[in-house]
Amino acid sequence: MKWLGTLEPQRLTALLEERDLPLAAKYRRITTLRELAAHLLTDESVGQGLMAGTAGELELLASIAALALERHGPVAGGEAAEDGPRYPWQQRKPVPPVEPADRWVPERDVLAWFEPGEKRQRAEHTLARLRERALLLPAPKGKLALPPLLHVRAAGFDGYGRTADRLLTTAYNAPEVKRIAANLFGEGSARTRDQAQELITTLLADPARVRALVADAPVRALELLDHLVPGPPLLRTHSFVGRYGERYAGPDTKYVFREGGSGDEGTDWLAGRGLLVPVGLDLVELPYEVARALRDEGAAPSPRLEPEPFTATAPLPSGWEGEGGTAAAAAAWRAELVLRALAAQPVAIRKAGGIAVRDTRRLAKVAGADEADTRLWLDLAVNAGLAAPQDDEPAPASRGRRNVKAPKPSARLLPSDRYDAWAAAPAAGKLLPLLAAWAVVPAVLSHWPDPDETPVALISPQDEDAVALRTGVLRALAVLPDGHGLTGNARGFTELLSLAAWFQPALRGHLAADGAGELTGLDGVLDRMAATLTEAALLGVVAHGALTPAGRALCQLLEAGAAHHYPAVPGAGADPSARGSEGLGEDLALRPTLAKAVTTLREVLYAALPEPSDTARFQSDLTATVTGAPAPALADLLAAVGDIESEGHAVVWRITATSIRRALDAGWSADELLDRLTAASERGTPLPQPLAYTIKDTARTHGQLKVVRSACCIRSDDTALLAEVAQARGLTKLRLRRIAPTVLISTAPPEETLSALRTAGYAPTQEAETGTTVLDRAPADRAPSRMPTMDQAHAAYGEPARSVPASARVLAATLTSGG
Repeated sequence: MKWLGTLEPQRLTALLEERDLPLAAKYRRITTLRELAAHLLTDESVGQGLMAGTAGELELLASIAALALERHGPVAGGEAAEDGPRYPWQQRKPVPPVEPADRWVPERDVLAWFEPGEKRQRAEHTLARLRERALLLPAPKGKLALPPLLHVRAAGFDGYGRTADRLLTTAYNAPEVKRIAANLFGEGSARTRDQAQELITTLLADPARVRALVADAPVRALELLDHLVPGPPLLRTHSFVGRYGERYAGPDTKYVFREGGSGDEGTDWLAGRGLLVPVGLDLVELPYEVARALRDEGAAPSPRLEPEPFTATAPLPSGWEGEGGTAAAAAAWRAELVLRALAAQPVAIRKAGGIAVRDTRRLAKVAGADEADTRLWLDLAVNAGLAAPQDDEPAPASRGRRNVKAPKPSARLLPSDRYDAWAAAPAAGKLLPLLAAWAVVPAVLSHWPDPDETPVALISPQDEDAVALRTGVLRALAVLPDGHGLTGNARGFTELLSLAAWFQPALRGHLAADGAGELTGLDGVLDRMAATLTEAALLGVVAHGALTPAGRALCQLLEAGAAHHYPAVPGAGADPSARGSEGLGEDLALRPTLAKAVTTLREVLYAALPEPSDTARFQSDLTATVTGAPAPALADLLAAVGDIESEGHAVVWRITATSIRRALDAGWSADELLDRLTAASERGTPLPQPLAYTIKDTARTHGQLKVVRSACCIRSDDTALLAEVAQARGLTKLRLRRIAPTVLISTAPPEETLSALRTAGYAPTQEAETGTTVLDRAPADRAPSRMPTMDQAHAAYGEPARSVPASARVLAATLTSGG
């Protein structure tokens, strides 16, 4: 408690955010440092802190806990709950009371494990960091004190599996337990299941007997043990099937030995003697007692405080960072095209959630983007607060009907009230909120695990490991040797996953050894990691298997704790046109560490992305080419008069009579188009003659037909043209009738009449009752952004009905001010 009182508000806030307060306290009211100190010692709080560290820090803590276990003896209740998760920092049930002061460990004994010099200095630095994060508790000088959870779960933290008794009870019915006992002690050695299980667990509890048993194991079994004993204690194998042959392993599934064995001598030998026990379909676990007996207990602990170096690397090509910048610029441009298409025609949100595939395809076609990428841009835009759902007005109730429930209003996805400022910003300002959202969203957005289900945009993020996986991948790539990138083969992926789990220990539950003893993934984690890398390359975060400068800055943003605030996205609410530390917003003004990380990311993006181009190169083949990303005003002009034909290092628009008519329909005049295009021409070059002629020729025939809004009349001074229209077979559904030499009337509404005439190849315009031309412009509907502030994202502090926002910052300010 006294130590907490010495912390500055900023440092206390960082600690509380790491421990996910006040949410982790279930919003229990904490008003004093004494109450806070008690909470920081709870299992939930310590578990949160452990997940925020590295495997090296966990290994050091586990070794200290093992030393305490050796010096002070075991703690009662050290077994985890039967239904508990695989790793001890995710403990669900409270551990028994433990007094840390009764189990101190001398710091000099721990430092003696490390050679004097750089290794010992690194150990001292790690111990200091663990003290700052309250994973080592305040203690007299020269002493180390651990939270109760580490004393009670010391074995689990050291990479061991669960006990043999629990594994046997959970996995088998009586016949399988008796079969194992018969393999170990001979037929008839046990009459009941309890007798058989007691014989097995008694043998495994004796290290000498375990070592004698393993001495007779085949070479293949010894190779597997070499991989499993240090941990993780999991192995993929086909030695077992579900008791009833089902392919789904529920929580109460029992297993039987596969008839004929797995085909691997080593796994079958170990499984038949209870040294491997099934914990899932094709997944087995090494019992605690076996690993304990086979570890070299005579050697001093040697925690590795740095990750294993990469070996699957390749030299980077020259200019690789520039390729990353090109990808980042392309990402900003493609996202802009998708959101422009959304602004022109919003899409409906299905009642079942998500956006219909046909609407996504339409947006992709209009934007000239890949359909999968379009889903990604939409999801990122929603999470960044650039697009938001909005309910349409409900239909009025029918007259004369009572007690009829009004239909639920449909919802549309619209650009948000933040979109217009974003659309006018430079490419770096556009990409910043999208990258910030990608970093913290709890989903691998492009990964769709069910092959039989059609992917849709606007999914609900529900992958609790996605941020840990993303953070682990970025941190792992950050330690690649200079000038090298990760190879894209299986070996490179295996090394990356292993290193990602070193930086993010929560991923260790997804690791196992395969039949060859090589580390592999569970639960589709390799597919999710591959999708994460693909997204990172698309966003310019990774290039050629290495982090770009933007990737390193994004990694720093995650290390600063950005993900603690989701659904708020640090950096997404910043002014997209500002530079440096300007315009970051009140949220970041109160969090200097996050503000510095966002500022760094912003400046890196400005350095990597070229200034947008405000000129184009017009050619005689009616194309306009813009090198790099076009400025918003130029993009608007070219989008009005042309259609994107190709993208890459340059964007090419194709200008046709049809696209020119579209501009004329929207209110542009021929002279205005010629003047604006000439002003945008590269180096002031005059427009090519074919382009100027096409614009003038199209404008000359444009508007010869006039659709009168009030009576839906069609008028034209060209009587021959009007006679032709009246006889056109494709317009019979309009039931046109000539009422004067220059006037036809239509039975269809003006909009339908306009559409039919244009489909038939004519170029009409709409005219109001006053004789003025009505322009075809899309309504600029905007929805309120739904991205909360950081304080709002943490819900209400104290009682649910209170409107005061809760956050670690608010709690830290309250405690340090004595309020």
